Amino acid sequence: MTASAPLGVFDSGVGGLSILAELRRALPGEDLLYLADTAHVPYGARPDDEIRTLTDRAVTALHAQGVKGVVVACNTASAFSLGHLRARFDLPVIGLVPAVKPAVQATHSGVVGVLATPGTLRGTLLAEVIREWAKPAGVQVIKAVSTELVPLVEAGQADSERTRAVLRDILTPLAQAGADQLVLGCTHYPFLAGSIRAEFGNTFTLLDSGPAVARHTRRVLEGRGLLSGQTAGGTERYLVTGDPRTAAPVLTTLLARSMHNGTQDHRAALTPRIETIQT
Repeated sequence: MTASAPLGVFDSGVGGLSILAELRRALPGEDLLYLADTAHVPYGARPDDEIRTLTDRAVTALHAQGVKGVVVACNTASAFSLGHLRARFDLPVIGLVPAVKPAVQATHSGVVGVLATPGTLRGTLLAEVIREWAKPAGVQVIKAVSTELVPLVEAGQADSERTRAVLRDILTPLAQAGADQLVLGCTHYPFLAGSIRAEFGNTFTLLDSGPAVARHTRRVLEGRGLLSGQTAGGTERYLVTGDPRTAAPVLTTLLARSMHNGTQDHRAALTPRIETIQT
């Protein structure tokens, strides 16, 4: 494990590209190796043991590729797998925690919404941050869950009428309850920001954990002497466990949207090279 090795980034699908974009902004000189388990997405409704097994297999595959650390860019996988992964692998494993703390600190109404997958709601991380930050502050946390949203994003339909209908159905109760902050508790959900704002305007301030996990990743790599030392020119590689021809159009679209904050960049405009991997 050397400082010149790539940093691994794992998600069940394309949602982790929202984290990849924040990592690129925080670590412009690092080579990033992104693995999407598109053969098994979504994870949210799967049994707990299966989530752990799939996550372990993905991180094992990244470890075999020689990465110097792994960011588990999946809220559901983080909720069930971090302790196991850190005990099993001798490299930094960084996970996601739903952005409840900044939501609690920012709310004026005293009501915060959390939009998450069934898996994230079952896991312990969300309950822990609610107990640590929301309850002492007297902030009410209302949870919204859907099994449809991740597949819609994976299918390239983040801005579709069906997606907006699902969001209307599950978020209207939060708006009616006075929530002014909405925690996006899945890495796919930042790609729904346009649809949420189209339906609800400025009702909610949207928060996700991407910027915080990118800053934390930089601190961890620096603390272990694993920063590459380069300040620009980092590369990206993309691995999928499913059909790369299916993943390519959605991955290309979401990269162009997220990787460079909407600015024109030749890398964002090109179709990325996607390789198949078995986990």
